[in-house]
Amino acid sequence: MRKEKKKRLRRLRERRERQTLNGPELTGAEWTGVLKMAGGGFGFVKVDTEQEMPDVFIPVKYLGGALDGDTVRIRPLPPRRGDPGPAGAVVAVVKAARESAVGEVLPGGMVRPLNRRVGGDFPLVGGRKGARIGDWVHFKLLRDPAGNRAGIAGVIGAAGSIRGDLDAVCQEFDLPPPYTGEENRAAALLEPEPVPREDFTGRYCMTIDPADAKDYDDAVSIAPGNDRNTWEIGVHIADVAAFVPHGSVFDRAAAERAFTAYLPGRTLPMLPAALTSKISLHEGGDCPAHSVILQVERSTGRVLESRRCHTTIRVRHRLHYDAVQQFLEHGRDNGGWPDEACEKLKLLAQITGMMRQRRLAAEKVIDLALPEVRLICDENADQIRGISVREPRTAEQIVEECMLAANSAVGAELQRLGIPGVYRVHEEPTPEKLEEFSAMAESDFGIATGDLTNRSNMLVFIARLPEGPLRPLLLGYLLRAMPHARYRELPELHYGLGKTGYCHFTSPIRRYTDLTVHQQLWNFDQNRRTRGQSAMARLAVSCSLKEENNDSAYFAACDRLKLRYLMECQERDPEKCYQGLVVRIIPAGLVVDLPELGMHGFVPKPRYSPSSGFRRRQLDIADTAGYNCGDPVLLRLTGIDPVRNSAEFCAVRNRRDQRNPKLNT
Repeated sequence: MRKEKKKRLRRLRERRERQTLNGPELTGAEWTGVLKMAGGGFGFVKVDTEQEMPDVFIPVKYLGGALDGDTVRIRPLPPRRGDPGPAGAVVAVVKAARESAVGEVLPGGMVRPLNRRVGGDFPLVGGRKGARIGDWVHFKLLRDPAGNRAGIAGVIGAAGSIRGDLDAVCQEFDLPPPYTGEENRAAALLEPEPVPREDFTGRYCMTIDPADAKDYDDAVSIAPGNDRNTWEIGVHIADVAAFVPHGSVFDRAAAERAFTAYLPGRTLPMLPAALTSKISLHEGGDCPAHSVILQVERSTGRVLESRRCHTTIRVRHRLHYDAVQQFLEHGRDNGGWPDEACEKLKLLAQITGMMRQRRLAAEKVIDLALPEVRLICDENADQIRGISVREPRTAEQIVEECMLAANSAVGAELQRLGIPGVYRVHEEPTPEKLEEFSAMAESDFGIATGDLTNRSNMLVFIARLPEGPLRPLLLGYLLRAMPHARYRELPELHYGLGKTGYCHFTSPIRRYTDLTVHQQLWNFDQNRRTRGQSAMARLAVSCSLKEENNDSAYFAACDRLKLRYLMECQERDPEKCYQGLVVRIIPAGLVVDLPELGMHGFVPKPRYSPSSGFRRRQLDIADTAGYNCGDPVLLRLTGIDPVRNSAEFCAVRNRRDQRNPKLNT
């Protein structure tokens, strides 16, 4: 194992040196590309050239006033062994990506951007427009290669309140405002376009959602199939296209938003609330649905066939994930469930469990399911109620399997009928990214990965990861080594799921891609013209970009509010401790992961207990008293810097004490 680890690290070093020293001829060359900033203040430029070459590293001092997203012209720098590939310096900003940003006013006449990718602190010039220290402001960027400056354009609100922080996030990431009362009143008047529907009101349909769900766009049912060897699973989706045809007022509004934006304590819906309430599959009423009916083999969980139809359903019971999980684990309901609901739920759990096992094996799914860390906020009360951590559970998997099967069936139908659509694709990770992950796993955590470019080897690696706090940490790092899933107009590979031609169909209330697929199928069913592939291509690009922006806004809000939550916890209990895991060792101290908070913290070197050394895990060091990556560590909060979005901790026990098994629970 040691020899293999040394070989892998040597290969990684040699590859980086080849990129830096023996790459394309750099002398006298200049390139144009888009600058992407990293959290450390440096950046990388994806060069716009036909010649294949790695991204060019831009050190902090050579940014030349360029900011994240700018199109820049760069010149090469002499190669240095420490650079992660060829290095360059910004010569000029060809096209600025932004003219303004949101930031917090600091003492000393400075403003710090909310979005870390925008850059460092900017000196303020001009009038303050009533802004005080600690206020969120909207500021204009005054570009200057010698040093960018900021001019306040307006005050957003005081930092430190949930509303003020969320308002700042919404403005920074250009999230759309809520629908107006007038728009909601207009939406409430909409009625569905008539279409022949199959009567499914006799089926026992159920919705299974989070307890605080506001929209109900999917329901499931189970009944005997075409013969005694099959079950018929119905996946019933709110028939949004019947209310929102392509080109209508609210279709254009939904396309502009692309998604429902979820922030802690605030939801910005893709469609007006009055309309989503009308469209949702409510308990007790007859609801128009767009259904996928699956014939599933009882003995294996194999989907034998599927068909799609417009239906009328009646939701008999509304269930919540927590109650469903309690029922599945303990056989107890909440005291009010009809016998038929219990019977159907048991059947669904059984058959979807078989479907899941078959899918994982047949499609070689890269299962990187991680605990969900959720910040629970009440914006109106300006309170953070807490942080919940939820492991993947059977209750959610029941719905997930039904939705995956329906999405796959619709994707296959689009291809079979030649209907242009939007597909969810996930490209294969690059060998370089996987090699970097493997080197990190072996050098820092002592875990050999094998050749992860081989899909079977990756499945073996994931299966062999031991249960405990290290498993989700490494799975998270592996997830970051993979490209983000995105939308395409072509039915390409979804690497994680092991599927080709997979589309999104099951959430048309909150995703415009799903609504588009519904509209395309609606027009096809009504013998109307569908949109062409070029329109799908434009839409796929737009939705991918807006999805990335919404995610960035969500993470920015969570980062800010988690620090506030830590401050409030410390005020209530100054001695409160947190379980952490060492993930990186640097000269200044330890970077630690805090699983119960879903964030990283920092332990500065001076705060180590005197008996504890610290070092990187390396073969030529035998000091067992030091901290290693992967070590559990009990932490106490020592300071919060809300301006820098950072939290500092101290270790309250030495490493020998931390081997206590109780700390690993």
